[in-house]
This record gives sequence, structure tokens and C-alpha cells, in this order.
Amino acid sequence: MSYRTLGILAALLALGITVLSRLDVLPGAAWAPLFLSIRIASLSMLLALVAGTAFALALHSKRMPARELFDAIVSAPLVLPPTVLGYYLLVALGTESAIGRAWENLTGTTIVFSFTGAVIAAAVGSLPLVVRSARVALEAVDPSLIAAARTLGARPLRVLFTVLLPLAAPGIAAGAMLAFARALGDYGITQMVAGQMINGTETASIHVMNALYGGHEDAARNMAIVTTVVGISLLYIANRFVRRSSNRV
Repeated sequence: MSYRTLGILAALLALGITVLSRLDVLPGAAWAPLFLSIRIASLSMLLALVAGTAFALALHSKRMPARELFDAIVSAPLVLPPTVLGYYLLVALGTESAIGRAWENLTGTTIVFSFTGAVIAAAVGSLPLVVRSARVALEAVDPSLIAAARTLGARPLRVLFTVLLPLAAPGIAAGAMLAFARALGDYGITQMVAGQMINGTETASIHVMNALYGGHEDAARNMAIVTTVVGISLLYIANRFVRRSSNRV
């Protein structure tokens, strides 16, 4: 799949969301939870992409001590209950923690029960998806290409940015899209760290639960349909990226 095709697919996804909004699948005000979730998912994806790629590069190094232990710790969000992860984040980022106090002194705001907390929570939950996708993509790069670049006198940083990362880019991008889709539907960690509402607006997943429990089944169903369309579309694009990456090896 070419990057032009990817752009077309992304444009079609945006067009689909626009059409759904025009068809009144959801009333105007009811789109706010979805747009909030997209904002959170976008920022958390960028955070997970940077951190996840860095972790994958560290795990890619054969010289890293306790590599398997570090891999297990980074992958822990895949197996730990969301409430456990949320508890750890509350302890690490709360107002009584060193990080929480430093953030409050710098910005005058708290991390927990805020938009910032929601982004961090979603990023932590989706981080293993980026790490695993990036690590597979890095290990799939032909070592002879790296050796050839070094033979020609390229320094390690140049090899990293001109050979290794470009060749692994499709797999890394696929991991980023999986992270976005995961963050878009996050519920447990976000609720623990950011609360039921962020600046008066629920995320899409929390909106579905509250609407269902509040007897508004139509609103819950419509939001579920819209988020499902967005999520499946992103997974489809990610699968195409993985196939493209495999075909290049």
C-alpha cells in the first residue's frame, strides 16, 4: 500500500465521520464525547509513538542488560487490569507524588482528573502495542543493509535515521494506529485517572456506559456504532501497513 493510498483511506475515514454527523446519527452536542476521545487518542498516540519507539530501539539492542525483564515491564499494560494500572498512575502522578507536585508548581494545575491525565492514561494503556509493532519491524530489517551503511562510514545515528527507522517505518506506523484505536476506546484507566468528565465532557466510552445506565439506549447505540466504524477503519489501515511491511522484507 502506497502512502498515497493511505492518504486516500484517511480522507475517506474523515469523510465518513462527516457524513455520519450530517445524517444526524448523533445530535450535534452528542458528538462532543467522540471529538474529545479523538483529541485524547491523537495526543496519546504521539506520546506512545515516541516512547514506544525509543523502548523498542532499546530492546532491539543485544547489549541491553535485563532485556527480557524490561520487555515484561513495558508489556505489563496488556495483562494488568485497567484499575490496577489506574491505581499505579494515581500514586505516581497524584498531588502527593513528586511528579504531581512538580507539575502543579510549574503549571498551576494537576495531572490527575484533567485532560493531561487522560492523555497519559491512554498512552500508558496503548504503549505496548507500539513497542511490540516497532520491535518486530526493527528486527525484520536486513542486518546486511545496516552493515553496508557502516562499511561506507555512516555513524550510528546516521544509520539509525537513514536506514533502520525508514525501513521499519511501516511497522512503527501500524503500531501507532493500533495505539490510536486502543486509546480511542479506553475506559478503565481513563476513568480512574481523569474521572467521569473532562471539562464537563465525557469520553466516548464513558458516554456509552452513562447513556445506557441512564436509560438512553438510542444514544448509547449510536455512539457505539460511530466509534466502531472509526476503530475498525483504523485497524484495517494498520493491517494494510503490516502487510506492506512484510512484503518489503
